[in-house]
Amino acid sequence: MKPRIALTLPRPDTTGKRAARKRYIDALEAAGAEVIPVDPGGALPASFDGLCLSGGEDVDPARYAALPHAKLGVVDRVRDATEFDLVTSALSADLPILGICRGFQVLNVALGGTLIQHLDGHEADAHARHEIEPRPDTLLAEISGRAPFAVNSRHHQAVTDRELAPGLRASAYVDGLVEGLESPGHRFVVGVQWHPERVDEVEGPAKRIFDAFVAAARQPVTIR
Repeated sequence: MKPRIALTLPRPDTTGKRAARKRYIDALEAAGAEVIPVDPGGALPASFDGLCLSGGEDVDPARYAALPHAKLGVVDRVRDATEFDLVTSALSADLPILGICRGFQVLNVALGGTLIQHLDGHEADAHARHEIEPRPDTLLAEISGRAPFAVNSRHHQAVTDRELAPGLRASAYVDGLVEGLESPGHRFVVGVQWHPERVDEVEGPAKRIFDAFVAAARQPVTIR
């Protein structure tokens, strides 16, 4: 039986967003999941086996008691509420969670961290390719291997050790920025700042995260 993955998504109000939604669904289905799309403000699934937080808008800085930066991007407070509620439920049941780009940031804030709201030279819609090297003795290294591999970058917000939530550890850095994070206190809570669903922009090891996430969700723990 396929694990049921609740996938939070941006609103399908533009062609680009509809294409982005499809990439996430395709990647999870290719890894063997049954995908339950969750739109901002939509009904929350009665049961699911894992939670995937996709990319998208900036997190409302009020969530981490900060004033908005002048270059803060679009904020969808309805989506924030949907995702933070789902994260709380999934964490309480120790369900696997995978956060991608914005989802990485949502995880950090939900667990008590903050965000750098804007980095000059980082454009959210630009594709910058760079290498990351998973840190030893992390779940990311177990999934992707220890060798460096190429990933993409499409974000203007970020996390350093200063913003990292208590209880989370960094699994990869690039120029002092945390590119991977995980929770040692949960069986699978992983965030990656890159977009592994954009399969033509990343190398093979970066895509293994979906297989590992879906495999973790096959464990018989379900919210009901």
